[in-house]
Amino acid sequence: MTTGSEALDQIVDRLRDTKDPKRRYEYVLWLARKLEPLPEEFRQDSFKVRGCVSQVFVVGQLQDGLLHWQGDSDALITKGLLALLMTGLEGLTPAQVSGLDPSFLTDTGLQASLTPSRANGFLNILKMMQTQAAALQPANF
Repeated sequence: MTTGSEALDQIVDRLRDTKDPKRRYEYVLWLARKLEPLPEEFRQDSFKVRGCVSQVFVVGQLQDGLLHWQGDSDALITKGLLALLMTGLEGLTPAQVSGLDPSFLTDTGLQASLTPSRANGFLNILKMMQTQAAALQPANF
């Protein structure tokens, strides 16, 4: 299955091909450590992901028709899941992000080793990113 994002497809393939759940977690934690700090101005309710046990903020901004993401979480694994999505959806159009089929989350193999609340949070982060993308989509006339 392809998502329409080369970066996201590469991440999904890498995780799907990793048989050891511990190695998947290590990759997610590595992504978390690479995440740039989120400016304080974006730590507000309008950018907070609902339905997550941990605090998660994600901000999509449109530049030259493409989305650029910033975000943070106070939980390292959740931060890694956020970083995975931010990396995979970076530079896509609002239409590409808002139309993304969330079934790729299952293809990563991560949900089998995540707690139900984390798996649900992973989906909620994606939904928040899709909502922001749809709001930033230029009107079609």
